[in-house]
Amino acid sequence: MNPRTLRVLEYDKIQERLAQHCAFSGGVELVQAMLPSDDLDTVREWLAQTAEAHRLLEQKADVSFGGVRDIRPFLDKAERHAMLFAQDLVEIRSTLQRARSLRNMLLHLEQSFPRLADLAYNIEPCDHVIAEIGRCINDRGEVMDQASEALARIRQELRVAQERLLSTLDRLVHSPDIRPYLQDALVTQRQGRYVIPVRAEYKGQVEGIVHDQSSSGATLFIEPLKVVQQNNAVRELELQEEKEIRRILTELTELIADEAIYLRRNFQILAELDFIFARARYAFALEATVPEMVPWRPVAEAGDDGQVEFQHPGSVIDLRRARHPLLDPERVVPIDVYLDDETYIIVITGPNTGGKTVTLKTVGLLALMAQSGLMLPVEPGSKLSVFEGIYADIGDEQSIEQNLSTFSSHMTHIIEILEEADPRSLVLLDEVGAGTDPDEGSALAMALLDNLRDRGITTFATTHYSDLKLYAHNTPGVRNASVEFDVETLSPTYELSIGLPGRSNALTIARRLGLNPVIVDRAETMVRPDALQAEALLDDIKRARQEALQASERARERERQIQALEADLRYQLAQIEEARRSVIAETRAQMQAELEEVRQEVEQIRRRLAQGGSLGGAHQEFLARAQQTLSTRQRSHGEVDPQVIVPGNAEERLAGPIEVGDRVWVPSLQASGEVLSVNPRADEAEVQLGNFRLKLPMKRLELRQKAVRESAPAPKVRVQAGAVHESPGMEFDMRGERVEEGLEKLDRYLDSAYLARLPWVRIIHGKGTGALRDAVRAMLREHPVVGEFRAGDLGEGGDGVTVVKLIDEGS
Repeated sequence: MNPRTLRVLEYDKIQERLAQHCAFSGGVELVQAMLPSDDLDTVREWLAQTAEAHRLLEQKADVSFGGVRDIRPFLDKAERHAMLFAQDLVEIRSTLQRARSLRNMLLHLEQSFPRLADLAYNIEPCDHVIAEIGRCINDRGEVMDQASEALARIRQELRVAQERLLSTLDRLVHSPDIRPYLQDALVTQRQGRYVIPVRAEYKGQVEGIVHDQSSSGATLFIEPLKVVQQNNAVRELELQEEKEIRRILTELTELIADEAIYLRRNFQILAELDFIFARARYAFALEATVPEMVPWRPVAEAGDDGQVEFQHPGSVIDLRRARHPLLDPERVVPIDVYLDDETYIIVITGPNTGGKTVTLKTVGLLALMAQSGLMLPVEPGSKLSVFEGIYADIGDEQSIEQNLSTFSSHMTHIIEILEEADPRSLVLLDEVGAGTDPDEGSALAMALLDNLRDRGITTFATTHYSDLKLYAHNTPGVRNASVEFDVETLSPTYELSIGLPGRSNALTIARRLGLNPVIVDRAETMVRPDALQAEALLDDIKRARQEALQASERARERERQIQALEADLRYQLAQIEEARRSVIAETRAQMQAELEEVRQEVEQIRRRLAQGGSLGGAHQEFLARAQQTLSTRQRSHGEVDPQVIVPGNAEERLAGPIEVGDRVWVPSLQASGEVLSVNPRADEAEVQLGNFRLKLPMKRLELRQKAVRESAPAPKVRVQAGAVHESPGMEFDMRGERVEEGLEKLDRYLDSAYLARLPWVRIIHGKGTGALRDAVRAMLREHPVVGEFRAGDLGEGGDGVTVVKLIDEGS
């Protein structure tokens, strides 16, 4: 990628901000070395990695690289056979522990985050290195006694020798023969020897070796002759301890040198993961999304005469609500930048400070970011091609040393661009043709754009020249765009409008600023009539376009209101239908109950008459007719389907069960839809009706069209679940039960809990020896109604309780 373009578009500032989201120096180095790629597959892979890290951080904000250090200097030192210090080894262990932790986490989430898992898979756990360093050195960087048997023995002997020495010295400093000559009754160390402080004037009164004196000379630090041998013994043991520690550290250094190739690879993978997660964190800061990187479209074919009017290179730029990433997100104005199938050169006009240059930088910088694997501050659905070269001539870079004017500087850069650019490039030209005579500059600008157009190079250019507006309007492949200016407030709006050129607001601004109207009127008479007519026509077009946009927005708002009203109406109809059915069901139940009471009374009368003697023929006939009438009425009030007959619904109702994918008719809502799921236990189905999903009873659905299925796999049934059973309770206490009998009872309890539709239960088995707990959990792993289980939390009974989540109906 062109280095000057990276500088002009401030790519280095993106790197600086991205580096702030890295956790350690390895990631920062990768950010500093980051460059855009011109390979579509590579860019897509980078963006996919960033997107995975972004999704993972949404789910687990605690992903951390804490404890990771730059261990490469330690590895280099070990490979040179220079002994590592204990603190160096602690940092190596900390880095390896974090690498192992990240590896385990990402491999556990492999199905959801395969690209991150692929990287983590290459991390070498190095468990033996972590264990050996941890066995020998604690977190404070101290070599522990257990590092070797010899070190443990030496330190034990050293502690005994020090205790004896200090005991002897303590007796001396408190002895009445020596105490008067001491500065303080204490024991200290000088040059590795234990000494006592003696006042200088009494040095002859204490026999011993002088090792040091105070800065004032008033105190001498003397090793009494009585403890010289004990001091020697302590010092010898200290030297043995230092020697043994060096031997242990040397062995650990050799271990690190042997594993250096794996440790260095682990560091490189950690750095790459840190780089990826930094890109994801930066995306959160920018409120960014993943752009779709698309291949270049096929170019237009030549006609029958072998020629085409212009050759579109096939580039795709569709940036929706794009924001410049370096501007204040609270103040930056989003813009829509796009190329259609017939345009690959955009000419942007508008006032100074109106946002033309920002538009160029936004397009160029976002393209560079996307090709670096960074998510962009754009709305979802944005698309970009991968450009093999991005070239920008932006800003005034005149050189006094080289005696180059502004125009010469621009021309120098443009010549370089024209030599390097090809149809797979993106060219950004700011104020093309500026810095010289307007007529010549305008002609030169049109010639430059013609050259880029003929070569099929995607270009964005800004200009103040009015002639370029007409050029863009009349030239195939070229299109006008403008940045808006509010003449009421005399300030730019920074909004980009593609399809219309910018207006010249000089006379309007002068008039509003209070310039003498006579002067403004005189200036208007000097302007070419066709220019004034074009400005007036442009003003009308913009006004008409604004009105069309407002009308379109009003239409969308009305559509949203209509959809909301329709949804509300459908809901009310559903509620009314439900209430109607409820009333019918209650009335039918009441009538059935009353008929049953009458039937029972008739039966009682029959039995009384039978007990009193034989029934007469008339009585017998009367009771038989009454019984028959009651039976007839009960049947007539039996299963009546109160469906609404819908006029005009000509589709034939099909017989058979309703299944997922079937098309059904909902009479109460006057609508048809597709079955998304079926709940046999609740005898209901979830149906997609237009933009709405509703759960409806099966009896309210009419099957109209069966789903087309390639094969019909047998349904998976774990436990036969009929109607809802009485709940056996949320807890089952097994304490005191024998294992076999307890497991049988537990099996029956789980079946009852599942049939009662309990979501979860608590099994109390106690802690004890753990035999009953282990048997219970072994059974739960195989039980068909158990979805998952866990040990109880501290407030739930701890390991004496197992909390079981039962499968739901769809599992």
